[in-house]
Amino acid sequence: MKIENLKQPPLNTTLMGTLRGVADHFGIDTSDASLYGGSGHAFVINIHEELCPSGPYCWDGGPFDRLIRNLGIARTDHGFFPPQSSAEARSELESILKAHLDEGRPCSLLNLENQLITGYDDTGFDTVQPWYPRNKDFPPKRLSFGSWAEFGDGFHVNFFSYEPIDPVSRLEVILASLTYAVDLWENPDRHTGSGYGIGPNAYARFIQAVKAGAGDSHGNWWNATVWAECRTMAAAYFGEIAGAMPEISKLAQDLSGEYGSIAESLSRVSDKEMDSAEKVSLLEMTRDDEAACIAKVAQCVEVIRPR
Repeated sequence: MKIENLKQPPLNTTLMGTLRGVADHFGIDTSDASLYGGSGHAFVINIHEELCPSGPYCWDGGPFDRLIRNLGIARTDHGFFPPQSSAEARSELESILKAHLDEGRPCSLLNLENQLITGYDDTGFDTVQPWYPRNKDFPPKRLSFGSWAEFGDGFHVNFFSYEPIDPVSRLEVILASLTYAVDLWENPDRHTGSGYGIGPNAYARFIQAVKAGAGDSHGNWWNATVWAECRTMAAAYFGEIAGAMPEISKLAQDLSGEYGSIAESLSRVSDKEMDSAEKVSLLEMTRDDEAACIAKVAQCVEVIRPR
């Protein structure tokens, strides 16, 4: 079986590519900016102390799941499966996913990247390759039942299903997402695990790693690329807010421009050839710019919060 017209666009942030595909499948009429912003992901930056490319994937997804419910999407995590997972556990999981797909409910997996699962046949699941044909082999386009051979020997995978629910008002979406943005910055330890840093801690780890010689690494390029995309969407989100909420229009217009500048700075940071001292200076400036933005986001929250 196959869910027709279930697509995953080639976004760098594959989590958001899956969400875009799910939203389109459910007929949710919202922009990319509103998906990134309303889910809170426009404001995330998570960096490992060694600047490995796992930063975009290893943070607390609980708030994300709560925020996307506001948009009309419920995501269920069906668990984590390492290579040692049993045949029985895999078979049970496969049956659950097939049942969701049979009902027209999209599923996805996270193993290095997020991929939508669009259907299945007698031998396995069909999975989206978001960057095909640029990347023809990664991530894989199939997942064989039982063996999961396409993952290789070292996989660490989670599986998810999605269903539509009633969304909340636009005010509630915006208020919840901006409140989350502030909390990410003010309480970063709540939102990620050991070895990682979010918000100001992310910048501290990024700077430390560049000073230690990781500025020319794949992790430097990929983290900066993903988080730059998120800040580009934050800029667009505030552009939409400026037009929809007169009471914070000026603040939102300012934030749109400022997050756009942060996105440009992070895009520059992605350059593996940039001099380390220049990169550290740019990261320090970007950190300070983001701190100033968060102060304005907090002002927006205070203005629009119901009294």
